[in-house]
Amino acid sequence: MNKNKEGQGIVDRIWSLFSSVKLAVIVFTIISLTSIVGTVIEQQAEPERNIKLLTKLFGDSVAPGLYRFLDSTGFTDMFGSWWFMGLLFIFATNLVICSIDRLPKILKVVKTPISPLGEEQFKAITSKHEAVVKGNAEKAGPRVIEVLKKIGFHGEIKKEGGATQICAEKGRYSRLGVYVTHLSILLILFGAVVGMKFGFNGSLNLLEGTTSAVAYKSNGQKVPLGFELRCDDFDVGFYPDSDRPREYKSRLTVIEGGREVLNKEIEVNSPLTYKGITFYQSSFGFEPNRDAIFKFSITPSGGKTQDIAVKFGEPFAVQGTNLTGEVADFSPALGVDPSGKLFTYAESMNNPAVFVQFSEAGNPKFKQWILKRYPDTWKTEAGTVEFRDLWGVQYTGLQVRKDPGVWIVYLGCIVMACGLYAAFFMSHARIWVRLREEKNSTRVTIASSINKNRIAFGRTLDRFVRDLQDKA
Repeated sequence: MNKNKEGQGIVDRIWSLFSSVKLAVIVFTIISLTSIVGTVIEQQAEPERNIKLLTKLFGDSVAPGLYRFLDSTGFTDMFGSWWFMGLLFIFATNLVICSIDRLPKILKVVKTPISPLGEEQFKAITSKHEAVVKGNAEKAGPRVIEVLKKIGFHGEIKKEGGATQICAEKGRYSRLGVYVTHLSILLILFGAVVGMKFGFNGSLNLLEGTTSAVAYKSNGQKVPLGFELRCDDFDVGFYPDSDRPREYKSRLTVIEGGREVLNKEIEVNSPLTYKGITFYQSSFGFEPNRDAIFKFSITPSGGKTQDIAVKFGEPFAVQGTNLTGEVADFSPALGVDPSGKLFTYAESMNNPAVFVQFSEAGNPKFKQWILKRYPDTWKTEAGTVEFRDLWGVQYTGLQVRKDPGVWIVYLGCIVMACGLYAAFFMSHARIWVRLREEKNSTRVTIASSINKNRIAFGRTLDRFVRDLQDKA
């Protein structure tokens, strides 16, 4: 094996490098800084969107060149780039080797049960407490064990060099907390890599009544779903006297093998999930076409309510009367200017209104604008004509996500919580109690050791001494 000047082999040098905490800090810092850039730059997006963002941040002269640099170095698809995966691999390898390098010493401590201390060892421990109790050591021993139980320790009486010792410990396995945390980080990294390699983020705009078997990434790439998704209906509700949406929801159907297998109404924060793919309600839009269907509920004076669905220009009869109606005009957002003139103020269904002409025996009878959001406009000479919906012109905007690694990440988070709890809130504490008989009494000397939180443990031992003396 080749040797360097210090006599180390190449393998030893590599091992030493990857077992370095300094390397972990450097790699983690690089991952953090590059992740900030990857968060600001929209991933897998059209170039124009990121150039527009960079123009706002750095100006027209810098933005195009900076975008070319970021694109060529993989920052526009950073989380799937080879160098980012490489950083994660280096960090994971460093974590594993650091753990392997240090774990045997900790395992030796964990596996070795507490044993009595020799005289010199006992003297070497600086943390000591003392108490004097009545009676000989044979009577004092059970009393000490009883008080130890009150502070959470199970003591055993042992003999060492002619003296009686009581040994007790707890939290031995808490020393492994940091390694459980290391394992959790590896699980989270592994879950993230699985999600990046085998999952996707996409979108899908579905017009009411239409079906799609694919979703689309931000760069336009098609992603097969493995089934079909149909939008049966979309509805948006607005705050009173406002065009600000209060809620919007879609009724979706999953079709597989020509059969409907799942129906669900989704809204914001209430998605649909099927075979690991989740559909989130994210947006909506308006796309007019002549095949759209106008839906009315008509209640003639003294008559029964009837539901009617017709296309533009298609006549319909009002039951119980000689009247027929016909949709002559439509506005997705009907407004009135100061002069009283009607106009369309938006290209979305903010305030949908339909203009209906009614006739009797072929002769024009009356005509009226009927607004979906304003019940006062539903009152007509034909009775109540409620404009319920224009179906087939709105589309639901869905965010589509598949992340097969998410459960691994969740598991990693649970393991991390356990590891952090053990590392920060649990301690490996050991107590040695030596009993030496004096005239009509026994001197109890307590030596202790703890790997963290010494101040709190000191208070616990003070309470132990007080309770022991009270028992005496």
